[in-house]
Amino acid sequence: MCGIYGATTQYPDEVIVAKLQRVGFRGPDYSAFERVGPVVLGHNRLAIVDLDHRSNQPFSYRHIKVVFNGEIYNYKDLKVKLQNLGHQFFTNSDTEVLAAAYLEYSERCVYQFIGMFAFVIYDTLSGKLFGARDRLGKKPFYYTHRGLDFEFGSQPSQICIGRNTRLDEEAVKEYLIWGYVPEPKSAWKQIKKLEAGHSFTFTIGTGTFKMNKYWDLDLNFVNKYEGSYFDARSSLKSLLTSAVDIRMQADVNVGVFLSGGIDSSLITALAVQHNKQVKTFCIKFNEKGFDESIFAKKIANYLQTDHHEIECSSGEGIELIKNFGEYYDEPFADSSAIPTLLLSKYTKKYVTVALSGDGGDESFMGYSRYKWFNMVNHLFSCPLSVRKQLARVISLSPNYRHQLIALGLCSSKISSLYGLMLGGLEYSWLDHPEKGLEVPFMDIWSMKSLSILQQMSAFDTKTYLNGDINTKVDRASMAFAIEARAPLMDHRVVTFAQNLPDDYKFKYGHQKRILKDILYQHVPPEFFNRSKSGFTVPLQWWFRNELKDYVMDHLTLNELKNIPGVNAPKALAMVNQHMDGKWNRFPQIWKLLVFTQWLKSQTASRSFKYQPV
Repeated sequence: MCGIYGATTQYPDEVIVAKLQRVGFRGPDYSAFERVGPVVLGHNRLAIVDLDHRSNQPFSYRHIKVVFNGEIYNYKDLKVKLQNLGHQFFTNSDTEVLAAAYLEYSERCVYQFIGMFAFVIYDTLSGKLFGARDRLGKKPFYYTHRGLDFEFGSQPSQICIGRNTRLDEEAVKEYLIWGYVPEPKSAWKQIKKLEAGHSFTFTIGTGTFKMNKYWDLDLNFVNKYEGSYFDARSSLKSLLTSAVDIRMQADVNVGVFLSGGIDSSLITALAVQHNKQVKTFCIKFNEKGFDESIFAKKIANYLQTDHHEIECSSGEGIELIKNFGEYYDEPFADSSAIPTLLLSKYTKKYVTVALSGDGGDESFMGYSRYKWFNMVNHLFSCPLSVRKQLARVISLSPNYRHQLIALGLCSSKISSLYGLMLGGLEYSWLDHPEKGLEVPFMDIWSMKSLSILQQMSAFDTKTYLNGDINTKVDRASMAFAIEARAPLMDHRVVTFAQNLPDDYKFKYGHQKRILKDILYQHVPPEFFNRSKSGFTVPLQWWFRNELKDYVMDHLTLNELKNIPGVNAPKALAMVNQHMDGKWNRFPQIWKLLVFTQWLKSQTASRSFKYQPV
């Protein structure tokens, strides 16, 4: 896990150093850059596999140079395969295996990898750069391209240094809806994200940039698994055991983020099978209704892990908010990033690698909204005119939840409602919100071969998991040099889950059915006789109490006028509405607060003096 950088632009050495230092927290163990003809490659290393300096990067292997962020979990098996094909190895690193795989398989090497990765290879013989991002987008990759000018990095602020960049107001509008900037856009017009499951080639002599999609969810063959439920459970357990085992491989200490939910508890149970001496970590809130640490502790005691609790208070939250822009680079409004940052900060004292339960909700239909939408889908068989009449009656209620339901009933179709709901449903505080609602992958909703559950699962995997969850965990963990690994996001597990019949995952309202049945082989089911609770922060209460002055000082009318697409007077009225206790507006307030803080952080980060290109 590291930070990568490269460019064909001939920046002075001090600029390259500044670009690497900007994300030095991603790789504090070693930092270097190398000029190879017309290309400069840079790397910040967090040493995980083969701690020896011989595996530092930029890495040389015959006629190629490599900068690589992430892990190839199956590198040991792949190494043996490549040795049998005549390749020699001089380190114990997965970076060298990646390089040899490229020489053997060329651009098709990505099909050999089980892992999370963003890498670039400079082939000095062909004069090309070849790069790729992992299938599900765990690792970030940003780039800019114009003519012969090509530059890339793990975070966009690296590219901004020494370059004139402009805010993309359309991307800001999308952020204000979704809480993140969906790929392939970034917050800047000149910078893009390489999409998950994509690779590229850049020809240095001509400036030709070609992108290739090498992996995607297989939406044409859903439900092709024909085995029994018990066969599926056995096969899935084998896959999960493999996914956990290969992610326990490291030359540093490995722990587990244990929230007490189904996914993290299952990962912990399988990790304990691999290694009895597992350290587990969870967040503790003082506010009732948000604290699940008691459940995590109960599971940790049962599995006999070395358990650690980290308390998250409003005071620590505000300190993390102040540095939010530095770590996240783009505006990002998932409030659970705060406890994730704190969890990573504390965990670093004990381990350098931590397994998480991310990815289980999307693949195994675990979000509460899946149950609700599966029921409400029948209502959308009624004509829109009937639903609008019902909405008029419901909207007479002063309860804001009822008013949101009324808004939802007026959606033209279920896919529109799902998109609106993910963004917050009520957009009176925005100018022209429809301009932010156009996102990729909406074609998933038009696939008649998919059930409503399959549509939600696929859409969330392509959007929310990629743009939100992966961004949250990557930035929060790397802010404190922690490598977060997610066994449930192993592409073998995701593909297997996608092809299962719905009722293997969701039956009679029981969600994650097959995951739970595997978990209950290790932990008593009565430990989980409670409603699902997300990894949330009590911002609703903090904003009305401990953080009220902070919010009102930073979301003034003048501050709100600086945000593209926001109707400042209406947005301020919305903030006051929350403070009066009339409506829970904390998600919208958090979006606005994050954006204002991010704008300030961008101004501060551009203090490096250099003539921009």
